[in-house]
Amino acid sequence: MNFLLRVGINAVALWVAALVVSGVDLAEDEARWPAKVVTILLVALLFGLVNAVIKPIVRFFSFPFVILTLGLFTFVVNAFMLQITEWLSDAVGLSFGIDEFFWDAVLAAVVITLVSWVLSIFLDED
Repeated sequence: MNFLLRVGINAVALWVAALVVSGVDLAEDEARWPAKVVTILLVALLFGLVNAVIKPIVRFFSFPFVILTLGLFTFVVNAFMLQITEWLSDAVGLSFGIDEFFWDAVLAAVVITLVSWVLSIFLDED
């Protein structure tokens, strides 16, 4: 149940990021709402898997940069996870794209972090 809740939170956060950041396209190729929702959920699932498998390794190697920047490099790591998710989404045929790494992906990472944090506070994960 906790896993499904995390996927739902990721889906909402990715959807909000796609609405707020003009360089992030999520489910733009889909014409009908059910197809858009399925695409958003599948991208959120993929994003969760990337965060579970790859992010700990990247976080370990980027630890000195995180310390040097007082934690701000974490947003770059999160943007890198979005780029990996975009690459994997393209490989499996999902409609998810980011125009530029630094501006669009980093800003989307900030939005996703904030939305996920707020939703995690309001939703009881127990």
